[in-house]
Amino acid sequence: MAYKPAIASLSLGRAWAHDLLPKFTAASTAGLPGIEIFFEDLLYLASSLPGGSASAINQLWAARRIRALCDSLSLTIMALGPFSDCEGLLSPSARRAKLKELHLWLEIAKVLGTDIIQIPCTFQTVGVTGDMDVILRDLREIADIGARKSPPFRFAYENLCFGTFNDTWEKAWAVVKGVDRENFGLCLDTFNIAGRGWANPASSDGTIENADVVFRESLRGLVREVDVKKVFYVQVVDAERLSTPLDESHPFFVEGQKARMSWSRNARLFMCEEERGGYLPVVSVLKAICDEKEGLGYKGWISMEFFNRSLLERRSEVPTEHARRAAESWQRLRIVMGWDRRISGIIDD
Repeated sequence: MAYKPAIASLSLGRAWAHDLLPKFTAASTAGLPGIEIFFEDLLYLASSLPGGSASAINQLWAARRIRALCDSLSLTIMALGPFSDCEGLLSPSARRAKLKELHLWLEIAKVLGTDIIQIPCTFQTVGVTGDMDVILRDLREIADIGARKSPPFRFAYENLCFGTFNDTWEKAWAVVKGVDRENFGLCLDTFNIAGRGWANPASSDGTIENADVVFRESLRGLVREVDVKKVFYVQVVDAERLSTPLDESHPFFVEGQKARMSWSRNARLFMCEEERGGYLPVVSVLKAICDEKEGLGYKGWISMEFFNRSLLERRSEVPTEHARRAAESWQRLRIVMGWDRRISGIIDD
């Protein structure tokens, strides 16, 4: 495998607004060979049965339905996520409940045919601690449970730019090194890396202070420090430059929610959509991850995880429009990155 494009299932429309069949059909028709299953879609499908989405039986049924649909459309399920809020847990009962949930997720992932479960850093502020010993304890146990399965499972840890404790790639890498398990690695996301290390949607110019210099050094550190074998997959998207700072007067503002999270939920874009307002240095991030000479030299799945207010629109055209935009983004990206001879999927040559 060189580079293969995938798209997260939510990027084709939120579960309560758009059914799976038109979403997955749109991805397949657009020529996207991979799909990253957003657990919300599985739960929403499971909720259609008596007993609802909380039923393990219903969730496994939903997983079988999703697998059959993807197989019929020649879509490869390359990851399942997000397995959220599983680190730094203070309550023993909450920790036990999360581990019980994990065992079900592993059954579901096996049905789906993927060995990767994505874990984002927590963005909760209650019932959690940033104590690294506690975080590593929780994540090591998860990794060890997954490793004992046959076949074993891998876990891809991701920094969120609005995370409570581990909001940068540097902190996420420190977690991965601390967990120190072969099956515990990184999901590197261009938006979340640039969205914390370069951008600030609450500032007047949309950036942090001295952004270019700070971020250039950060990317040099990524290339210097990260072991590419620990990069399990990559997510790529950009985001809009907001016309006004995201403060209390902004329409995206939510009380008690970080500005970066509100921005993330409403204003992400596909890569190479500068005409829609994309402004993050995400190509620089991807080059640091993928370039063979000056980067890590990563090869593998490139998944488009796209949150935007447009996902809530109930127009039937939304899945097709988003799949088309994703395919166009991939075409542009392969030119920018010089991938014409090293990619799989959506090749018109």
